[in-house]
Amino acid sequence: MKQDFQGRLHYLQEDVRRDWQLYLLLAPMLIWFAVFLYKPMYGLVIAFQDFSIFRGIEKSPWVGFANFVELFHNDMFVRSFWNTITISGLGLIFAFPVPIILALMFNEVQNGIARSWAQTVVYLPHFISVVIVAGIVINFLSPSIGIVNLMLKGLGFEPIYFLTQPEWFRPVYIGSSVWKEAGFESIVYLAAIAGVSPTLYESARVDGASRWQMMWRITLPCILPTIVIMLIIRIGNLVEVGFEYIILLYRPSTYETADVVSTFIYRTGLQGTQYDLATAAGLFNAVIAFVLVYSANRISRKVSSTSLW
Repeated sequence: MKQDFQGRLHYLQEDVRRDWQLYLLLAPMLIWFAVFLYKPMYGLVIAFQDFSIFRGIEKSPWVGFANFVELFHNDMFVRSFWNTITISGLGLIFAFPVPIILALMFNEVQNGIARSWAQTVVYLPHFISVVIVAGIVINFLSPSIGIVNLMLKGLGFEPIYFLTQPEWFRPVYIGSSVWKEAGFESIVYLAAIAGVSPTLYESARVDGASRWQMMWRITLPCILPTIVIMLIIRIGNLVEVGFEYIILLYRPSTYETADVVSTFIYRTGLQGTQYDLATAAGLFNAVIAFVLVYSANRISRKVSSTSLW
């Protein structure tokens, strides 16, 4: 065991000596991770303390799992957790396939200029600030001046208060998120499609296969490992919903369906100064995310032999 460790250490030293320029380029990112991601993890102990900003972490008394017990008996947290799962689950069902479909459609477009323009149009929303996107959505759905409600009025319908009615929040959030991110996410699948061997398509054409058959029988099976990897990552994000976008769109009247774990942590920690309870909620969220990723990865490895690790 000791010899094996020494052998690996020697190999690492040789590797660093040979490619020190590459490790030098890597150093700033490692420092960033250490300072902004790993060092703050020390604060996770707050989840097990009766924390006070006046006593600090060192002098705040330990309470074990009391904060988690209080958390699970908090109706607002339970509601926010299930809202998070629901919004993410709906996104997984309705939003996850969209980039795949877009990539397949782009791959079938033969006119290079038309394809470039179409890709530019669907990629562009990704680069728009989430604040601007929220402003666009709010203006488009305004009950008085919004283009959607003006069209409804023109058709003889009553205006709909999309952003103040709980039942409309999730469709608005998911629909606008798809518009913003689906195009950019399709790049991953386009890259996977570009790696498919052209000889497979040539052989299929010789056999008389249609473009639909080639897409269904060649393209999709070849990019399936990429789809599985992206699905595993998406499952790991089931308990993560975009905090900035949610908080820009939701109102107290829509808390019933719009309040998620990240907004609960914001209100509890930063606004309510219950830092211990907010930290417990964040830690619980992280544990659930890890369990989801690990479980999805194991299932995928057994079913399809494709996995993250």
